[in-house]
Amino acid sequence: MVRYNFTKIDRKSTLEEIGKEKALLMLSDMLLIRHFEQRGEQSYQMGKVWGFYHSYIGQEAIQTGAVYALGRDHTLWATTYRCHALALLLGMTVEEGMCELYGKANGNAKGRGGSMHMYTSTMAGGSGIVGAQWPLGVGLAFSIKYKKEKDKVAVVFGGDGAVMMGTYPESLNLACLHKLPLIIVIENNQFSMGTHLERGVAHPPLGENTAKAFGLTSYTIDGMDLISSWAVFQAAKKDALTQEKPVIIETVGHRFRGHSISDAALYRSKEELKRVMELDPIPIFLQECIDKGWITEEEYKDCDTKKREKVQAAMKFADESPWPDIGTLEEGVFAP
Repeated sequence: MVRYNFTKIDRKSTLEEIGKEKALLMLSDMLLIRHFEQRGEQSYQMGKVWGFYHSYIGQEAIQTGAVYALGRDHTLWATTYRCHALALLLGMTVEEGMCELYGKANGNAKGRGGSMHMYTSTMAGGSGIVGAQWPLGVGLAFSIKYKKEKDKVAVVFGGDGAVMMGTYPESLNLACLHKLPLIIVIENNQFSMGTHLERGVAHPPLGENTAKAFGLTSYTIDGMDLISSWAVFQAAKKDALTQEKPVIIETVGHRFRGHSISDAALYRSKEELKRVMELDPIPIFLQECIDKGWITEEEYKDCDTKKREKVQAAMKFADESPWPDIGTLEEGVFAP
C-alpha cells in the first residue's frame, strides 16, 4: 500500500481565513458542478450527448479550492478531458456548458468541442489526449514570464495515468530550465483509466518522487478535503513565485464514477465504492460550515434545489437551441 505524507495544515485557522462568504460560495459551486455532472450523465443516457463523457463527481473539492485560492482571472489554466468543472468555476455558464454537451450552436465551443473540449478566457481548454496538457501548461507559464506578468501563475491538471506519459518529465524539465511560474497538479484518483496505481506505477508516490528528481517543492493533500485544497494552492503559488520554479501538488482522492460513462468500473467492488462515497467532499464541508453557524440544513436544501433547477432549465434550453449551421463548418479552422 502506498504511504502518502499529507501536508499538514491548521484547519481551524484556515477555515477562519476562508471566511463565511467564500466558504458558502465554494459550497454552492461544488453543488452546481455535482448537479451539472449528474444531468449531463442523464442526458448521455438519453442519447442527447455523444462521444465520451468524463464525470468529475467526487473530485469537486480539488479544482474548487484551487480556483478560489488563486483567483480565476489572474491565473492561466489547462486541464484534461474531465473539464466541465473547471470551465464552470472559471465562468462558463450552465447554459453554455449544456449546449456544448448537446452539440448545439449556443455551446461553449459552438457545439464543436463537446464534452472534452470546453474553454474560458483563462482556460486553454480540455485536452482530449492523455498527457497533452502538460506541455500546454508549460507554454502558458512561459507566456506569463515572457510578458513579465507579475504575481501570476499557470496551473495544469493531469491524472495519475498521465504522469506515465513521456510529456510529463519533458514538461517538468523545460519548466525547470526556464524557471517558470507553474503549478503542476496530479489528480490521483488511484485508478487511472482502470488500473490501480500499485499495478501501474513502479515507484509511487507520484508527486513527492518526481519532485525529488527535479529538485522541486511538492505537496500531497487529501483530494476530498476542500480546506486542504484551498490552503495548499495558496502556499504553492507563493512557492512558485518566490522560488522561480515549478511546484507539484498531488491530490489523492476518488472519483465516484468510472473513467468515462461507458466504464462499468468492475475493478472496484461495491463495498469499496460505498466506503469511498462516504468521503464525499460536499457533505463533509457542509458539516464544517454548519458547525461554524454559517448555514443551516434548511438553507443548504434550498441552495441545492436552486442549483438542481438551474441545471434542469439549462437542459431545456439546450434541447430548444439550434444546431450549428453547416455553412460555419470551416470557421476557426487554422489549417487547410
